[in-house]
Amino acid sequence: MKKILVIACFLTLCICNAQSSKKADIKAIETVLKKQRIAWSKGDLEGFMKGYWKSDSLKFYSTSGLTSGWHDTFEKYEKGYPSLDDMGTLNFILNDITKISDNAYYVMGEFHLKRKIGNANGIFMLIFKKINGEWKIIADTSC
Repeated sequence: MKKILVIACFLTLCICNAQSSKKADIKAIETVLKKQRIAWSKGDLEGFMKGYWKSDSLKFYSTSGLTSGWHDTFEKYEKGYPSLDDMGTLNFILNDITKISDNAYYVMGEFHLKRKIGNANGIFMLIFKKINGEWKIIADTSC
């Protein structure tokens, strides 16, 4: 009977730790997205890009095709949003954050750009991975 009680307590502790860890992960991912939203709305493209994995393996997929690598993604954003008027004010609606593995989540949501030149809205799916203790976007599909 004591063994069963010890096992039950251990399993309960493991489940609680896993739930606590998942909540912390989601909060950290939401913080990355909040920092991106603030940087974008200030016209700080470099600050916005801090949320992405600075690697040639980063993938960005949009209606204009697949872009590989952090630098090419940065250049794509620079060309597509050359001024603060083009960038506007960014808001996200996060519809789902789901754990894929211990170090990876996917995020599904909507983006809304409020701009003087005309608003822009769309959807996205991001894959976040914990790299060197930081949550980074390793793949972004936006349209």
